[in-house]
Amino acid sequence: MAASESGAEHGGMAEYISHHLQHLANGKQAALFDLSVIHLDTLFFSILCGVIVLTVLRLAARRATAGVPGRFQAFVEMIVEFVDEQAKSIVHGKLDFIAPLALTVFLWVATMNAIDLLPVDWFPTIASWFGIHYLRPLPTADVNGAFGLSVAVLALAFFYNIKIKGLGGWLRQWLTSPFGMNKITLNPLTWIAAVLLAFANVVMTAIEYIGATFSHGMRLFGNMYAGELIFFLIAGLGGSVTIFGVVMHLFTGTIWAVFHILIVLLQAFIFMMLTLVYIGQAHEHH
Repeated sequence: MAASESGAEHGGMAEYISHHLQHLANGKQAALFDLSVIHLDTLFFSILCGVIVLTVLRLAARRATAGVPGRFQAFVEMIVEFVDEQAKSIVHGKLDFIAPLALTVFLWVATMNAIDLLPVDWFPTIASWFGIHYLRPLPTADVNGAFGLSVAVLALAFFYNIKIKGLGGWLRQWLTSPFGMNKITLNPLTWIAAVLLAFANVVMTAIEYIGATFSHGMRLFGNMYAGELIFFLIAGLGGSVTIFGVVMHLFTGTIWAVFHILIVLLQAFIFMMLTLVYIGQAHEHH
């Protein structure tokens, strides 16, 4: 609780939370949208969680046996079967890559979310030993991390649309959905109507993709950011030297941590399901 005590001494709860919301970055952000600024902590912990997930899955695959599975193998098989069932219920088509993709998304997001269950001062304190003053280890509470994931899902949706329908079929969908295509005749008015209708279709399709991507990332970011703030508030109570402050810190921290386990898994599940829905649309319109 050294960090919380330090924050209380220098500026109280507000300064403590403000300090913990700062990212380890390659520069200071000068505008609302600044591509030159990279959050190094978000990148590091995202990659670290990805490596952990792949390592665990690789270990499970190497230890897999045909006989009675051990606890570790049974646990992994349970998750794999659960994700596979969800993929089959949503995406009606070849699942050669869809189910493994869903499994990767679920475990990766769940692992990143689970960082929030660790004491909030652990990683910043360790980083301070190496002269790093700002560190925010929760990637999904960073708007860049959450929207980076949702944009990656959008890119995958584009990829599968083109793969299944072909580039021409996908572009045709942009021009004809959701209002359809006007029948063109020798009457010049039909040509004007067709152009206007195609323009409306392109605009509506673009809004659909943008809206889906925005809500996909914002849902994950908003929930994890709110949970992170509550942990900061609870950690701030630990800076109090009174018996009441210590008791409230331990009590509220335990209760919220137990409840937050559900949020961690639920947000990973929702993100995976929406990923399946968006990619599954490529099969439905085929």
